Amino acid sequence: MRSREREAQRNAVVELVKVAPVAQELADRFAAAGHRLYLVGGSVRDALLGRLGTDLDFTTEARPDRVRELLDGWAETVWDTGIDFGTLGAYKRGTTVEITTFRADSYDRVSRNPQVDFGDSIEGDVLRRDFTVNAMAIELGSREFVDLHGGLEDVARRRLDTPATPQESFADDPLRMLRAARFAAQLGFEPAPRVVEAMRGMAEQIARITPERVQAELSKLLCGRYPREGVQLLVHTGLAEHVLPEVPAMRLEIDEHHQHKDVYEHSLVVLQQAIDLERAADPDGEPDLVLRLAALLHDIGKPDTRRFEPGGGVSFHHHEVVGAKMTRKRLRALRYSKEIVHDVSDLVYLHLRFHGYGEGNWTDSAVRRYVTDAGHLLPRLHKLVRADCTTRNRRKANALQRSYDDLEERIARIAAEEDLAKVRPDLDGNEIMRLLGVPPGPIVGKAWKHLKDVRLDRGPVDRAEAVAELYRWAAEQGIEVPGES
Repeated sequence: MRSREREAQRNAVVELVKVAPVAQELADRFAAAGHRLYLVGGSVRDALLGRLGTDLDFTTEARPDRVRELLDGWAETVWDTGIDFGTLGAYKRGTTVEITTFRADSYDRVSRNPQVDFGDSIEGDVLRRDFTVNAMAIELGSREFVDLHGGLEDVARRRLDTPATPQESFADDPLRMLRAARFAAQLGFEPAPRVVEAMRGMAEQIARITPERVQAELSKLLCGRYPREGVQLLVHTGLAEHVLPEVPAMRLEIDEHHQHKDVYEHSLVVLQQAIDLERAADPDGEPDLVLRLAALLHDIGKPDTRRFEPGGGVSFHHHEVVGAKMTRKRLRALRYSKEIVHDVSDLVYLHLRFHGYGEGNWTDSAVRRYVTDAGHLLPRLHKLVRADCTTRNRRKANALQRSYDDLEERIARIAAEEDLAKVRPDLDGNEIMRLLGVPPGPIVGKAWKHLKDVRLDRGPVDRAEAVAELYRWAAEQGIEVPGES
């Protein structure tokens, strides 16, 4: 064995020791019962990369009922939601483990659900795994390193390949094609040419996968360290046409007489710049899925709104409105939560609002409305708008950034004078009903909205002024009031 491989194996064992004694305790417990226990799959890969976490995957020849017996009395918590697939989970002193009985699955190649067959060898178990970098194992008793398909070399070369042919692997489970893009985004690994070829030739097979599964992989991809590479792989192989078709649709042909930015490439730049701003603001924070989705999708309305103007210009009027609707439709189809659908589509809708601020015609009322319309999304909107500045004209870019600096300064100044986070009418619904002598109903809502608009236009007003404004509005609406209060 080459010295480099031996060193990598030693490093993997060192990483494993870092999570001891939990792993070692578990190995000793299985060994005492006459069973072998292997650290396997992504856990071994991550150990080799020096990024082993506290979620560990194991495999064993012990059957699920026996595994449960061995976990009972040792783990703090045990769950068996995956027992039909031979998997039990457990938690012990900050470490989560999943233990799966050796499997030698078969697939009907219609759905992605396997016919679960338990196996008796580690060799058969690793052969069924998606990629060679996930097909390695460490036997915890002897610390024997199992690598039958060149996974160690592929980790060193940062390459994604499959133990069997990629056509066989993807036919068994088409989700593995999305996982290839996800690993490219998370690890920066490059798929082998034969893997890319198989992805391109079998892209339509992804239709066998449920939207929920697709959504989970896309979210992990976008929250990876290199999401741009993952998105590019989806587009290059044609997978995006089936799971996120609005993204490749942004690759507009550029007429030689109508020069404009490549919207697809622009969106990838915005995605990266948004991530850079996200990390600068909170280097240790979790990836912001909402911001990243909004950055990728913010211009998806442009293809449907593109118009060639006289004189050679190109316009995309109201693309933010069209894009917000398209975003909502796509994210709903992918079964994202209502909160994510709402937040991402709102960011897409709002991302152009800032443009025009630099012309100097924004009043304090306009600033209040900008803040109020953004609501809790304002910090994300700040990042998205700044990331959307991708012009090569340095003078223009600097001017846009200075304008946004000025807007943020105005927001901070007005916020210091007023409670912008809680811009509400100066009278609540109960007071409106009492002053107007009306029951709950549409009139109260309309009055409340009018007073909120007044609040946005004028800033805080005292109670007497608010009451007078309410009575003035009621008179315009033909509403008789019981008198001054």
